Amino acid sequence: MAFFGFGKKKNKGNDSCNCGGTCNSKVTEKEESDCSCGCNCDVEATEMTEKVKAVGASVKVLGSGCAKCNELEAATKAALEELGMDSTIDHVTDFTEIANYGVMSTPALVVDDKVVSFGKVLKTDEVVKILQKTRG
Repeated sequence: MAFFGFGKKKNKGNDSCNCGGTCNSKVTEKEESDCSCGCNCDVEATEMTEKVKAVGASVKVLGSGCAKCNELEAATKAALEELGMDSTIDHVTDFTEIANYGVMSTPALVVDDKVVSFGKVLKTDEVVKILQKTRG
């Protein structure tokens, strides 16, 4: 049943590529690659992925928006700036979403989707130590 292209497998990207499937071409040994992953994928997409990795941790403060939650957010922002990381912090106030993290005592700090502290306001130096420990 190879008539009209039926029964043929379609190439859905490079099987040996490290770019996560953003390229569409097969690489032969004779071809030279422009990107760091060793294939002929979109160089801009690969560079964007590397920039996202370098930017920093995904950081969230969980809490209702009370004074203690705002203190933790300020200490976390100062710690991120001190470490030279992206200082964008998501402040989650939805109690359903907070409960999904398993947190019953706020404020809480979440780094890379892992709860690293809850029930107390951390100081800037404490947040720095946590970020260094989690980001290795």
